[in-house]
Amino acid sequence: MSAKTYTAKPGEIERRWHVVDAEGQTLGRLATRIADVLRGKDKPVYTPHVDTGDFVIVVNAEKITVTGKKLDDKIYYRHSGYPGGIKQRTLREQLERRPTEVLRVAVKGMLPKNKLAARQLVKLKIYAGPEHPHAAQDPKPLEVK
Repeated sequence: MSAKTYTAKPGEIERRWHVVDAEGQTLGRLATRIADVLRGKDKPVYTPHVDTGDFVIVVNAEKITVTGKKLDDKIYYRHSGYPGGIKQRTLREQLERRPTEVLRVAVKGMLPKNKLAARQLVKLKIYAGPEHPHAAQDPKPLEVK
């Protein structure tokens, strides 16, 4: 007789709220930690095909740092869908115009490419400044190594 494998059911998952201050944090290292929490990989009840993750609030996203010459070398592309409609921005320009999208795109790239990832990404709340409207959820600070 063998032990039964535990599978988390959607109704019995306890969701917590975490807050992260992105000021001075390295983009990729922070995104990796956030992706793991959104997926629930830091919990003992982690199940790959069930959304077991927590909510993550990121403040000061505009003050994130990168190593090397990425501010000028890293390029973000988007396409309008029309011929010749490709647009590009450097990381420096993107941080000036839409600082929250830099972190959102980095985290999205670290999630699985399926419908579950879309549900997990909804639990990520990113704010450019130090304020967030989620005080009622009583978020706990998340340590990033």
